[in-house]
Amino acid sequence: MIVELKGLEIFGYHGVYEQEQRDGQTFWFDVELAVGERGADDDLDEAVDYTEVAAAIRELSASRRFDLLEALAAATADELLSRFPADRVIVKVRKRPADLPVEWSAVTVVRP
Repeated sequence: MIVELKGLEIFGYHGVYEQEQRDGQTFWFDVELAVGERGADDDLDEAVDYTEVAAAIRELSASRRFDLLEALAAATADELLSRFPADRVIVKVRKRPADLPVEWSAVTVVRP
């Protein structure tokens, strides 16, 4: 089974540019955790709780500042693997860059 969160919106102060660090911006996280059969028996105690996954991402974003999306995505993947029983984690972090004419930019990290 794969537990997914798509479009988790978190405001943070990450980025290379001074205005990003000063004013902050919105980031969107897409997360997939391969959890085996956890939750198939309908036992919440054995399942991965989505609200706890979201809280872990919010805590990490609030407690550290990252210049690069790559570092934010990698730290998020590592944090999720350390806190939840998953065989694999995929984390995509997106933002709307002010200096590029694109809808969003993103980095995806896969951790086995």
